[in-house]
Amino acid sequence: MKNTADRGYVLVFSQLTADGSKLNNYRPIVRKLEGKEEFMIAAKILAFAGSARQDSVNKKLVKIAVEGAKATGAEVTYLDFRDLPLPLYDGDLEEAEGLPENVLKLKALMKAHQGFLIACPEYNSSITPLLKNAIDWASRSEPGEPPLECFADKVAVLMSASPGNLGGLRGLVHVRSILGNIGVLVLPDQQAISNAYQAFDENGNLKDEAQQTSILQLGSKLATVTAKHNPPI
Repeated sequence: MKNTADRGYVLVFSQLTADGSKLNNYRPIVRKLEGKEEFMIAAKILAFAGSARQDSVNKKLVKIAVEGAKATGAEVTYLDFRDLPLPLYDGDLEEAEGLPENVLKLKALMKAHQGFLIACPEYNSSITPLLKNAIDWASRSEPGEPPLECFADKVAVLMSASPGNLGGLRGLVHVRSILGNIGVLVLPDQQAISNAYQAFDENGNLKDEAQQTSILQLGSKLATVTAKHNPPI
């Protein structure tokens, strides 16, 4: 699909459910494409990086994708795990005290969004402990909650940045496998940025125009597919 964000408009309305209650925050996007109107509901996307490092290149990367998603009409929430520290998963802790407060906050955020933009650092050719720990905690059910409520039928796009020559590509394989096995639709589109310490300018943008465009397009693609995957009731 061509990028038609600059030719569309966004409205806000409430829709009534079958029982007469209001379902708020539907934002229909109407675009004109080759003389025809296209209608979809704006996606709600949660964006985060699997790193708490203050100057993380993966935080910079996912923020570029956020701009691409917003330009396509999505509502995007950016989550920094430095602001939401989680204890190491411990089954005994969960049994004795229940889910920690920050885990409940994370789960609430994930359930409130339909899609995930995830930038994945690579540690020893695999997923980072921070990201795996967050997934493990979010996979635990609250009382009365269906299994894997935070992940089932969500849509995700993956990307990575690394100082190595492969750009974190090996870690993306593991993240894709984990998410796919717990019900997430992980789009095949992905990008890995190599030599990442030299790849960004002082404003956090990628110096290479083609790379910058490719990351913007990842955000746009997730917004479009997620909106189509979640039609109005």
